[in-house]
Amino acid sequence: MSLEQLIIKCGKQDVQAQGAIYKLYASKLFTLCLKYSKNYPEAEDNLQDAFLTIFKKIKQYKNNGSFEGWMKRIVINTALQRYRKEGVLDVIKDDNIKEEPVEVDTEDVSIDYLLQLIQELPDRYRLVFNLYVLDGYSHKEIAVMLNISVGTSKSNLSRARLILKERIEENQFKNKQTP
Repeated sequence: MSLEQLIIKCGKQDVQAQGAIYKLYASKLFTLCLKYSKNYPEAEDNLQDAFLTIFKKIKQYKNNGSFEGWMKRIVINTALQRYRKEGVLDVIKDDNIKEEPVEVDTEDVSIDYLLQLIQELPDRYRLVFNLYVLDGYSHKEIAVMLNISVGTSKSNLSRARLILKERIEENQFKNKQTP
C-alpha cells in the first residue's frame, strides 16, 4: 500500500493504516522527541501525544511538502506545547546578549556524549539550541514558536553554547588528567 493510500485510510480512522504509519515513522520521530525532551520517558510521552495529533489532523495534510516534514513539525510543536504549559519558556528576558561564536575542539567527543550534554541543558537553552543548530530555524522563527523575543533566542543560544563548551572542556581536562 502506498503512503498516499495509508494517509487517506488514516483520515478515515483505519487502525491498521495508523499502525502502518506508526511503524514507518516512530523510530525517526522518537529520535526527534529525544532532542526536545528532558529524558526518555518524556520523549515517549511526546511521541504518543504527537501521534495522537497526527492522526487527529491527518486530513489537514494536503501533500504540500513531505509528509515526514509535516509530522516532524507536529512532534516539535507537541514538545514545545508541554514546555509552554509548564511555564519553562517565560523565565529569561535578556535581549542584550550578542550572539558570539563559540569554538570548541570536538575531535575527541563522541556524538553520544554530545547528545547527552545537549539533553542536560536547561530546557529553554536546549530548545533554542536544537531549533537553531540541529533543525535550522532562524531566531525570528524560534521567537514566534516559543513566544520569546529574538534577543532572548540569541541569548539562550549563546548561553547553551557556552555551557556545552565548558562541559566539553571540563571532560577533556579530566581525560588528560587520567593516566
